[in-house]
Amino acid sequence: MRARVVAERGQASIEVLAGIPALALAGLAALQLLATGYSLTLADGAAEAGAMALAAGRPATPAIREALPGWARNRIHVAVDGGELVVRLRPPSPLAAVSRELEVSSTAWVKPPSEG
Repeated sequence: MRARVVAERGQASIEVLAGIPALALAGLAALQLLATGYSLTLADGAAEAGAMALAAGRPATPAIREALPGWARNRIHVAVDGGELVVRLRPPSPLAAVSRELEVSSTAWVKPPSEG
């Protein structure tokens, strides 16, 4: 009996060491999902700001950039086609490939003001 206890003595330490990378990976995945969700919220607000600017007869892109925090301003792509406005935003990520794959987009439609 005593020989068995001595043989299993370091098993818990090894199991903890093996579990730490898995726990760290799960934590990083959760943080990436939170960053992606927050980016979608930012894209929604930016698309709305751009649509309001178009409705007022102003250009959309400056209004969209103003609606975003500084870190997100160089991570967007804006497309305006008539009254349709699409804002695509890459969330922050330690890996650029992950950021590209998790890109979010938001669309807004607006009727431009009548000329005349």
